[in-house]
Amino acid sequence: MIRFLFPNRFLRPSHLCSLILFFVFTCFAPHARAQDLDKPLQNIDDEITAFSFAPDGRIVYSVRRNIKTKKYDLQHDDIWIQELNGKRRRLLQGDKFNRGDQLFSYIGDALRWSPNGRLILAQLFTTTVVDESGRTEDSFMTLALEDNGKEIRLGKGESTIQDCFDATWLQDNATIVYLTEAVKPRMLFSFRYSNITTGPSGLAFEGRTFIDSDRISGTNAAIAVERNRALTGPPRLQRLDLLAQDDKEVATLDGYEGGLSVSPSGEKVAYFIDRETLEVRNLAVPDHFVRLRVGLGVFHWAPDENRILLKRATERKSGDIVWITIPTLLPQPPGKEVPILQPTPQPILHGLTIRDFAISPNGRFLGVVLPGKRNLMVFPLPG
Repeated sequence: MIRFLFPNRFLRPSHLCSLILFFVFTCFAPHARAQDLDKPLQNIDDEITAFSFAPDGRIVYSVRRNIKTKKYDLQHDDIWIQELNGKRRRLLQGDKFNRGDQLFSYIGDALRWSPNGRLILAQLFTTTVVDESGRTEDSFMTLALEDNGKEIRLGKGESTIQDCFDATWLQDNATIVYLTEAVKPRMLFSFRYSNITTGPSGLAFEGRTFIDSDRISGTNAAIAVERNRALTGPPRLQRLDLLAQDDKEVATLDGYEGGLSVSPSGEKVAYFIDRETLEVRNLAVPDHFVRLRVGLGVFHWAPDENRILLKRATERKSGDIVWITIPTLLPQPPGKEVPILQPTPQPILHGLTIRDFAISPNGRFLGVVLPGKRNLMVFPLPG
């Protein structure tokens, strides 16, 4: 029996009719006409699955690519780069990217640049056929590339790291720090290292488990949310020196729902403590923080760090994007109820729906991926 393999799901032919109807509805739904935007500075007219701005303004992005075998329809995304002059080069041709003898599908899930803007980590969400019955397993794989498309052999071994999530480069542009599952499915993680020269280097902060982490820009440090393996204690906000493996506790949190993000200067951190409330904290003076009722979503910091740009929908879901102003972070006396403020959202881009977005490192540009066709458009960052 022929089956159709896509990331995150395994579709039998009996489901194909409903899938086709869904695609037809999506392509011709009325909202497509409502997505007329002001003329963008750039438009990449492909089906974008992930993208990232380089420090110098170039854009690396993955594009959906379907390939066929005798038994399966697979997805193997291409990876491209757009130069500052607008020229585009393909770094990875998906139909030629294979590992081992097992069939697998993958989608470009996230892309990360090295500090020097010459190296790329491509996080791929994979679905692999593991036996003759067609049983599949989902996982993450990270591919290391130079910006000319050459695969980076870690320690002269493989260019990929299996079961690797949220990988980043340290400041030496050679060491990779990433998370691996400690408690499945993606409930708790452990840190591991790899290096261009020496290859896999083992565990960091051995014996400890974390829910989430985010790097402090321009440093080898990160802010992480730690939780014990038994999930019995409260989440604790930690500052981690990823190279020296030193740590310092910042605060004990009342809850953690996701979205951990350190501001560009490294002075503030924001995260959701529940599905409605965003907490913003001063990292130097941790008892100075505010809570804002904004609803769970995905956000990025404005360059001045006085606002965040919030997509009012979770990751991989579509929603509008709005500015949220961050009030002054005030001391919160221990043992007293923390007030929850209600900011007024300021819509941008005419309140239209987007699927994914990012602000360029220099703070000048906004990249958005629209639902439906999923092309990438770049605008000046709206005020």
